Amino acid sequence: MDGLRASFNISLMIARSGKAHTIGEELLQPVVSEVLRTVLHMPAAETIKSIPLSNNTVQRRIDEMGKNVEETLCNFLKSTKFSLQLDESSLPGNEAILLAYVRFIKEEDLAQEFLFARELVMDSKGKSIFQVVEGYFKEKEIPLANVISVATDGAPSMVGCQRGFISYLKKVVPNVLAIRCVIHRQHLVANCLILEFFEKEDASLCANLKKFEGDIAYMADLYTKFNEMNLQLQGDDLNLIKTKSVISAFVPELLYFKNNLARREFYNFPNLCELRRKGRINEQNVEVYWRHLELLHQDFIERFEDILSLEVPDWMTDPFSGVENAELQLQEELLELQANEELKPKFNLGYRAFWLHRVIPHLYPRLWNVVRKLLISFPSSYVAER
Repeated sequence: MDGLRASFNISLMIARSGKAHTIGEELLQPVVSEVLRTVLHMPAAETIKSIPLSNNTVQRRIDEMGKNVEETLCNFLKSTKFSLQLDESSLPGNEAILLAYVRFIKEEDLAQEFLFARELVMDSKGKSIFQVVEGYFKEKEIPLANVISVATDGAPSMVGCQRGFISYLKKVVPNVLAIRCVIHRQHLVANCLILEFFEKEDASLCANLKKFEGDIAYMADLYTKFNEMNLQLQGDDLNLIKTKSVISAFVPELLYFKNNLARREFYNFPNLCELRRKGRINEQNVEVYWRHLELLHQDFIERFEDILSLEVPDWMTDPFSGVENAELQLQEELLELQANEELKPKFNLGYRAFWLHRVIPHLYPRLWNVVRKLLISFPSSYVAER
């Protein structure tokens, strides 16, 4: 049994390393044999023989472990609500595949797992994507109704009003929350308006770096701010509550930056500030910059309208504040929660850990139904694309 256990454990290590499966027999077994003989002064033949690591054996072990993990995950998903993240990708031979990840609550924490990779045989249209997802769920006997939200990259095949994947899913799960990747939208805002900015300036910009160093400094400062926001929208722990907080903070900042530039105050833009200190900035271009920020601000509002309008009740991030602004059907449970002295210390760990405490769903089901969707939902397709 020890040899069998070692065979499985080493096969798992080989799988995680991404190395060829032949490495077990060609390298690892000789290495173990050498250590046994020269360091431990033990006969190696019998020990090595008890740890099968041939190419076929390693492949079989990996397949068995993968099947077991998938079976365990699917059995769990049959009886719990979860969030789904989808992304289209392609293999070296241009075969289209669909990747799916799930996020759910387990043992007072959020868990994320890879669910499946399935080939899109016919095409990558919305109906085909839905058929692949629906087929997998039926095969594994997972109710589609357990999906409370879906995050996609915003491609027409995913979010098209009539024939996108989401439209087909909503026919089966009408209340599912559809989320377009916030990182994709942020890139669209940046790319579209930055290209527009340069096109309006001069087609020969690259050949006139000296002449347009103010433009380059402005764009460098702007990209820095976008990158800082982008980093906040990444990570496995990101949820819709934090996403709204990040986006809601950045949008008024754009207007703040615009107003400062309009008053010729450059401290928000260090590269521009340095050029002005050296007397090398064209004051006439400053109007171009702040008008560009004005356009950027408006575009952000339009692209992130759903996130900005997302309702995150105050009690969700501060459950021990007043209940007056909470919905009437939630106030009774909220009062009971606030009187629970055993729960109060849990809030010191943050609202996320507080709401994931195992007693919350049982003691306060109405509050939990509101909180759960915002905590579990994927705000982006970051996991599938990293």
